[in-house]
Amino acid sequence: MNAHSNRALPQTILPGHPITALAPMQDVTTLPFMSVVSDIGSPDYFFTEYFRVHIQSRLEKHILEAITENGTGRPVFAQMIGEDLEHLKRTTLDLLQYEVAGIDLNMGCPAPTVYKKGCGGGLLRDPQKIDKVLGTLRDTIPGLFTVKMRIGFEDTKNFEKILKLINKHEVDLLSLHGRTVKEMYRSQVRYEHIKLAAETIKCPLLANGDVSSASRAFEILDYTGAAGVMIGRHAIRNPWIFRQIREMAMTGKTQPIKLTEVFQYVRNLYNTLAKPWTPEKAHVNKMKKFLNFIGQGVDPEGRFLYEARRAQNKLDLFAICERYMLSSPLEFFADEPYKGLFARPNCE
Repeated sequence: MNAHSNRALPQTILPGHPITALAPMQDVTTLPFMSVVSDIGSPDYFFTEYFRVHIQSRLEKHILEAITENGTGRPVFAQMIGEDLEHLKRTTLDLLQYEVAGIDLNMGCPAPTVYKKGCGGGLLRDPQKIDKVLGTLRDTIPGLFTVKMRIGFEDTKNFEKILKLINKHEVDLLSLHGRTVKEMYRSQVRYEHIKLAAETIKCPLLANGDVSSASRAFEILDYTGAAGVMIGRHAIRNPWIFRQIREMAMTGKTQPIKLTEVFQYVRNLYNTLAKPWTPEKAHVNKMKKFLNFIGQGVDPEGRFLYEARRAQNKLDLFAICERYMLSSPLEFFADEPYKGLFARPNCE
């Protein structure tokens, strides 16, 4: 029995059912956001925002808090982004001093500032480099080593080669976003590539990309054969999604969410994300990043989104929320985003 076979993934909340994970998103999956999601219904696994790795890098304190002060009771994987072998190794050893479920490597971030340095999604252009990076990390990590990636940089020509490297270096869990780096979040997700990966790799696979509802999650799982789903932007819009996936696994249906519950979520977000030193206007603007997604399920015409994006202060913002979310207490939040309502994407 090799060491690899002893590295078991943490137990899911519903044993034997699909794994759910909150995708790492910069400036979103902070400790406060994790705690708000956890109050509504945790995913099985959390992943931190990425720790930047370079010659001067040190572990960012606010990201570390998502590990050291995490009260959700769920496993937290620490994500890194970088390409320098020596500094990736150093950062890994630093992270292993903490209670992490595992170490995750970002090979998918589509931000040009990241990929132009050969990090994140930029690595997908260079399988030889990936071979070295995965080898170094596997040699350094005695426990769980996980990877998040996309299906390619501008095309998928290296895809199968990279999947072979995932096997070669005994990665323990792969999260796969079914778009290329250059496609960002615009195109259709190529679930056939996720299916191919699930059939090719030896470790469990999390399907990522447009997992927009519990029923959609099960359609994706049925088609791809993935072990679970990783959800990013749709969990900002609908943080109940992890709970709903468990409900659907057990009963075949989900509890609809009332708009009054959405109001509670917005209020919790506002209060939990607030920092005493942040000016009110700046905090209201930060909230708009979240409301950009939440608003996709509030009203089909997008009036809430239109007004919320123009709110100038807390009073304005909550007056708008009350008007749309509390005036008809029996109204439900949409399971899927309303057609034609778009939010600006975050870097996953």
